[in-house]
Amino acid sequence: MFNFLLLTGQRYICTYFYTSTYPKVCSMTRIKENSSINLNKGLAELTCPVTYVMNKIGGHWKSIIIYQLREDSKRYSELRRAIPIITEKMLIQSLKQLEADNLVIRKAEPVVPPFVTYTLSPSGKELVPLMNMMAEWAIQDSGRAMV
Repeated sequence: MFNFLLLTGQRYICTYFYTSTYPKVCSMTRIKENSSINLNKGLAELTCPVTYVMNKIGGHWKSIIIYQLREDSKRYSELRRAIPIITEKMLIQSLKQLEADNLVIRKAEPVVPPFVTYTLSPSGKELVPLMNMMAEWAIQDSGRAMV
């Protein structure tokens, strides 16, 4: 049984799962940097605006974090309380990715204990209407699914 699984942020691909009485073991194969898959992803991002947006806000947590920051700045602990099911690792990782994509601004005060706030950047604030429209669509669609 062959399964292909791309691990984001890493340069390996799982090409085979061994299934037996042992837990699943994954044989990892190195991905070529100049592979056609990577080239196609880069071209898709350059030519397709939807792909560009989804690369910036895609994933499970990024859009939720942006939605939580839509009104004002929040500290890490406030975000953690606002999204209780997210793990600390995923919150930190998502915030770093949003900061790297210039959607979130991280402001750290040099005090003890550290005082760090997260705010939407101007680019991030432009996504707020999109997030509101997504929320409205979700409410309408979930109502249709119930009927």
